[in-house]
Amino acid sequence: MKLASLKHGRDGKLVVVSKDLTRYCAADNIAPTLQAALDDWDRVAPYLDALYRDVEHWSVPCGRFHEHDAMSPLPRAYQWADGSAYINHVELVRQARGATVPESFYHDPLMYQGGSDGFLAPRDPIPLKDVSWGCDMEGEIACITDDVPMGVSSEEAADHIKLLMLVNDVSLRGLIPGELEKGFGFFQSKPASAFSPVAVTPDELGDAWAGSVIHLPLMVDYNDAPFGRANAGQEATFSLADLVAHAAKTRSLCAGSIIGSGTVSNKGADGGPGKPVSEGGAGYSCIAEIRMIETIADGKPSTRFMQPGDKVSVEMRDAAGHSIFGKIEQDVVAA
Repeated sequence: MKLASLKHGRDGKLVVVSKDLTRYCAADNIAPTLQAALDDWDRVAPYLDALYRDVEHWSVPCGRFHEHDAMSPLPRAYQWADGSAYINHVELVRQARGATVPESFYHDPLMYQGGSDGFLAPRDPIPLKDVSWGCDMEGEIACITDDVPMGVSSEEAADHIKLLMLVNDVSLRGLIPGELEKGFGFFQSKPASAFSPVAVTPDELGDAWAGSVIHLPLMVDYNDAPFGRANAGQEATFSLADLVAHAAKTRSLCAGSIIGSGTVSNKGADGGPGKPVSEGGAGYSCIAEIRMIETIADGKPSTRFMQPGDKVSVEMRDAAGHSIFGKIEQDVVAA
């Protein structure tokens, strides 16, 4: 099934959305918000699924679904933790500054705890106060869990993944080095992220959901031109279930926890750095990656970070070309 939160107060109004993303039916008589549904998922999910089938069969009154009316599926969350499943991204960043990737990175995921008290809606602008902060997009996949016990295995964690969505994890690259030098991690360099208009249950993906990884290209466009087409099912060192298990190693996770994949990234066909989409490559899911490749090749980057007036979109389509999650579409504006 497909769920969304229409703009209504702080936490939105829960609706069930048709498979083709054209219609919705209010579900607030079942659960007022998505968080409320997740808090009681085992009881509530069958009712939501029945309503979804009714929507598909045109057997209940529906309204027209407009993606610009949607908030992020969870407009705020109890937890947002972002990992780094695609080590190619990490390898490029470290290679550009002449550093090697520690061996532990290949079996012990990177993860940071992001701000979750408020997310941008999928069509909200990205406010930027200072261009020197180096505003970047990051196209990612994320999952939402139910209650996850401490110490679960990856196999057990897979059963706790209830919903999937896309992310634009906005990063301020110019602020990251100074923060990391303090040895305490990200904070100011990670402003509010935006999630796709719709969250879907894993079964909606059919065969494209395998091993707790989505085996489809993530489509990132920048200023209306194809920028990234990296396949989220390729070169994922860690699955979403691995990342959930990592997050739950020393603590339980409450229902509504969001775990991100990190920037989706593919190697080139020759095993080296990927090429731009315009040159037949899979392109990039963030600007930092192409800047790292430029630095490796030319000694310095030539692609600038985002500025007011720039536009980014993130979307994923099924094998038939239909949008699965709707589109994140954001303009950068001066704050």
